[in-house]
Amino acid sequence: MTGTLEGRVALVTGGRGGTGRAVCRRFADEGAHVYAAGLSDDSPVGEEPAAGEFLRFDVTSEDEVVAGIAGIESAWGRLDIVVNAAGIEIEKTIEDTSREEWDRIFAINVTGTFLTSKHALPLLRRSDHAAIVNFGSYDGFIADPKLAAYCATKGAVHALTKAMACDHGPEGIRVNAICPGYIDTPMLEQFYPDHVELADAHAEAERIHPLGTIGTPTDMANLVHWLVSDEARYATGQLWVLDGGLSAQIQQMRF
Repeated sequence: MTGTLEGRVALVTGGRGGTGRAVCRRFADEGAHVYAAGLSDDSPVGEEPAAGEFLRFDVTSEDEVVAGIAGIESAWGRLDIVVNAAGIEIEKTIEDTSREEWDRIFAINVTGTFLTSKHALPLLRRSDHAAIVNFGSYDGFIADPKLAAYCATKGAVHALTKAMACDHGPEGIRVNAICPGYIDTPMLEQFYPDHVELADAHAEAERIHPLGTIGTPTDMANLVHWLVSDEARYATGQLWVLDGGLSAQIQQMRF
């Protein structure tokens, strides 16, 4: 049976991270040739080898982004899909955030999205199925405490997504953003307080969600896959929140 992305060429930044790995796997399973861009090709201990052809580049380096995309052009002559999944989190208030930390998180989360998309556009114009998915966050709409810089970067990605969709829709390029909430990845584990056992932290995170559970990288990959597929041909310029209903409610006090 032919996959829904058969023959398409995809670039996923952060392709060896928690959600990026799941996106690469789903794309490969659907028949795409996947480039997993990142700084390291290492797979976590105990996990199966990651899917996709590893492409080393730092999203904050324009020279490396240009060189990486040039390699894809040489091999395929086009790009069909770009997923900007590279990102970091800094858990501080603005008062505690240094200028260097502020610049670094914007360089990765925002400038990386800008550079990758900018230099991928000429190849995306050659595709009949061109789609970009940026990684926003529910923290771009509301805020978790002590994530000031992170929240700011995700708000910027949301605005950039809408602008890109307007600018490049006439060229046949769709642009959307996925906005996850609590996803079971190493980044979420780093967010939990150090003095709380991981199982207890997970249980409390699940309690505050209407669905009673947190998301998985596979949940994210499923939505990303739909957004780049032909089934989503009329979807562009949207911020797709996938957070188990967390942002739909006012948190209830526990008595």
